[in-house]
Amino acid sequence: MSISIELKNLSTGYKVKGGDKVIASRLNATLNSGEMTCLLGPNGAGKSTLLRTLAAFQPALGGTVEVMGQDIRKYKSQDLARLVSVVLTDNSGIKNMTAEEVVAMGRSPYTGFWGKLKDKDKQMVDKCLGWVGIKELKSRKIQTLSDGERQKVMIAKAIAQETPVILLDEPTAYLDYPSKIQMMLLLHRLAKALKKTVFMSTHDLEHALQVADQVWLLDHDLGLTTGLSEDLSIDGSIERYFAKEGLTFNRELCSFSIEHETARDLLVEGREDTLDYHLCCKALTRNGMRPVTQREGILVNADVKVRIPGDGTYRLLEKGKETIKVEKIGHLIHMIVPTITKYQISAIREAADMNQYE
Repeated sequence: MSISIELKNLSTGYKVKGGDKVIASRLNATLNSGEMTCLLGPNGAGKSTLLRTLAAFQPALGGTVEVMGQDIRKYKSQDLARLVSVVLTDNSGIKNMTAEEVVAMGRSPYTGFWGKLKDKDKQMVDKCLGWVGIKELKSRKIQTLSDGERQKVMIAKAIAQETPVILLDEPTAYLDYPSKIQMMLLLHRLAKALKKTVFMSTHDLEHALQVADQVWLLDHDLGLTTGLSEDLSIDGSIERYFAKEGLTFNRELCSFSIEHETARDLLVEGREDTLDYHLCCKALTRNGMRPVTQREGILVNADVKVRIPGDGTYRLLEKGKETIKVEKIGHLIHMIVPTITKYQISAIREAADMNQYE
């Protein structure tokens, strides 16, 4: 494993009237060959600006970026094109070209002045179209493709460029869920198999924590923190950067979960290790009811409780008597809310010594 890109006290941002607008400063980190690294952070943290700086699309405001041991400013554009390929989120400028022709543009650093593709170039283009799963789209005009399909074309173009470094800004932004996973796994395999450096910004936090070899966390106030997702989980970095009200991070699973507010406790009977029980409790929690077991709910009002016998049914009991038996959790939820409300209103009236009004 060797260092392909190194940031040394880097400051990123823009030249504006009256001075510099600094987005991020004092960034020190390395990207290694054979690794996929994901850049994570909130909107406005400077992820795209950092990527554009690493790609030499805009100059650094301070410090240096070294590519293969040399200051990026010393490279000619054609030489850099053989080292670094880039995929940006906005590819709307390309029109009236087929998907195959766009991917073939990735071979331009090698095709000479006339840009004529040799057999090995055509083979590489065909291979890359297949890798990202769009071979059947190769004759389609780029403007006729969906956002997700266009994004796959641009990723294939970057792979076809055969550079040791691939930089990607939100490459999975327009992809459906299965395609997001497939694309991240493909990029990870490319990094490993071909010893490439793959560096991508993403908002797909959960996926990045599962797939990436290294994670960079970027935030205005917290700066840049880098490491394995497991190490960043253990030391609490991921929580510091992302945990917010209503969002809980499980360090052991390296995963976030949503914390729902609940209005009342509800007794639930059944085998707690079954899928039926787990998913029913999940649905109840989302609907404002905190499931508790008999041993936990000694003081819980048992006018209404749920029984999950494990036979594919869900049952509602009122004052110990079974009143509802359904085979879908959704049906149970629809029935349980008005039932609970009925007993809550009844309890309020009794406490206030009110007469029953129907």
